[in-house]
Amino acid sequence: MNTHAAFLALVVAGSMVGCKVGPDYTTPETRVPKQWSEPLTGGETSRDASLAEWWKALHDPELDSLVARALNANLDLRIAQARLREARALRGLAGADLGPSLDASGMVAREKQSANQPILGDTLPAGTPLTSDVYQAGFDASWEVDFFGGNRRGVEAADAALAAAGYSLADAQVSLVAEVARNYVTARGYQQRLAIAQENLAAQRDIVTLAKSRYQQGFTSSLEPEQAATVLAQTESQVPTLEAGLQVAVHHLGVLLGRNPGDLREELTAAAAIPTVPPEVPTGLPADLVRRRPDIRVAERRLAEATARIGVAKADLYPRFSLTGSFGWESAQSVSLFSPASTAWSLGPTFRWPIFDMSRVRANIRVQDARQEQALASYQKAVLTGFEDVENTLVIYAKEQSRNVPLREAVVSSSRALDVARQQYASGLTSFINVLDAERTVYQAQDNLVQSDQTVAQDLIALCKALGGGWLAPNTDKS
Repeated sequence: MNTHAAFLALVVAGSMVGCKVGPDYTTPETRVPKQWSEPLTGGETSRDASLAEWWKALHDPELDSLVARALNANLDLRIAQARLREARALRGLAGADLGPSLDASGMVAREKQSANQPILGDTLPAGTPLTSDVYQAGFDASWEVDFFGGNRRGVEAADAALAAAGYSLADAQVSLVAEVARNYVTARGYQQRLAIAQENLAAQRDIVTLAKSRYQQGFTSSLEPEQAATVLAQTESQVPTLEAGLQVAVHHLGVLLGRNPGDLREELTAAAAIPTVPPEVPTGLPADLVRRRPDIRVAERRLAEATARIGVAKADLYPRFSLTGSFGWESAQSVSLFSPASTAWSLGPTFRWPIFDMSRVRANIRVQDARQEQALASYQKAVLTGFEDVENTLVIYAKEQSRNVPLREAVVSSSRALDVARQQYASGLTSFINVLDAERTVYQAQDNLVQSDQTVAQDLIALCKALGGGWLAPNTDKS
């Protein structure tokens, strides 16, 4: 028993202070610019961004409601949540490897001894019974000493995978919120474009009526009514396309909310304005982006996991030591199974070392090294892609706002020109073609302005997504 006690002490010491083979993980240093290269000319500021609920800055109650319902019922989020639960369970499995295992067992059997192969001696006395009952009950225990840290590296890998699953859920939230907002803005944009089309159709029908009246009175030829009818038909032809675009956006919103595509048609039937972007959008600094974008955090945690897996693989180069033991009762009669005389036990150390399988072990180490290299490159790419996304959306958002200003002026000036053309035509001071050109110009200017308003809102959504807005930090960060 002294030997066993000494080995038990070695087990405890090895588990507490044993080395851990493989590289220790440190977050890679990333070359981060101090400022964004794009000038902040679209109302953005470099102050720290609070983007957890960025969509509320649009002040649209319907959008707030859609986002809340999507976050509660979206199927992609359910998948990500299930994967997070899976990662949490796998972490529990990895942690279980650090502790001892204990199994309980029991058996009742009827056995027959061979008369030609007795257990003791060469012959059995006459009349010796060849059958008997066997009763067994007991416990088997084992505890692997984690001398070289393979199991602890496994726990590190599981911790990193759990954190990555948490950030993957956050990344799904970021994408979902942006997708809901984008489709909502698209739907409102189509509604505004339909309203403009209907308004212009009413005006163009009046022009057709006027042209027919002048023709019937003999003031003009049949050319003018035909020209007016052509412009009217061209505008009418655009209505079905706009209606289809509206319904597609509404259908997609329904699916994003985990509902049937047509469930939101009645709710979104009434037209409403495109949400107005706030005058100021905080972007923070590039250094903030690395911490805030969940896809970058996923890549970083995957790198930590891959690094720990190298240690798990390298631990197989060394022997595994375990302490095993059993305690139980054995008897030929059930009434005496748990008596002191029926006890049986064993205790002792064991070790296992796959000496002749080292080529497989070393190949696995090379596999894990290569995966760690891939994870490092993926992390570096995620950081660069994040910077690119923000830089691109900054310039696109600012330029579209600059484009919006002259479009708004074009609507005002073209509307004035149409009024003048109508008055002059009614007085016989200008040709009918000038009225038609003015009508087409007004309609195109109004439609262009609505599309620009829609694009500005969608560019803001893209900017907030690029900045990593739309999630709250989970309690899974092990960095």
